[in-house]
Amino acid sequence: MNEKLPLKDIHLPAEVSWWPPALGWWLVLLVVVVALVCAWWLYKKLTRRTAIKAASALLVDIKQSTNNDELNTLKQLSMCLRRVSISVNPRNKTAGLTGKDWLEYLDQSVDGTPFSTGIGRYLSEAPYRQTAPEDIEIDDLIELCECWLKRQHQ
Repeated sequence: MNEKLPLKDIHLPAEVSWWPPALGWWLVLLVVVVALVCAWWLYKKLTRRTAIKAASALLVDIKQSTNNDELNTLKQLSMCLRRVSISVNPRNKTAGLTGKDWLEYLDQSVDGTPFSTGIGRYLSEAPYRQTAPEDIEIDDLIELCECWLKRQHQ
């Protein structure tokens, strides 16, 4: 019984590679990516709504104000529209707009060109004025701003 058997030594299996990950890890990655995209979308939606709601409240305050200072009202309207446009759109798209470019941007949300050629043209120069324009109709301008703000919901 001295026969030599042709036995081979025990070989251990190769180590498990970390790549490719198991199906469960792919699912975890997918869930994380979807959760991040949903969180970003929700944040943008809530920020947009908050800015528009705050601006709507400010317009109501301006409309109901007993202060008859037209220049101050004009400045408040200008700042309100600027804040909303920066909050709703990318900052680099709207923050640097001035003068004619600013008015043309505002005209994109309403019918016609009431900002460029109508009563809204006073908004571009409002922060720099020392006195209110003589021919300004504040109520019409507030209505125009409300119309523009309503179109931002879309």
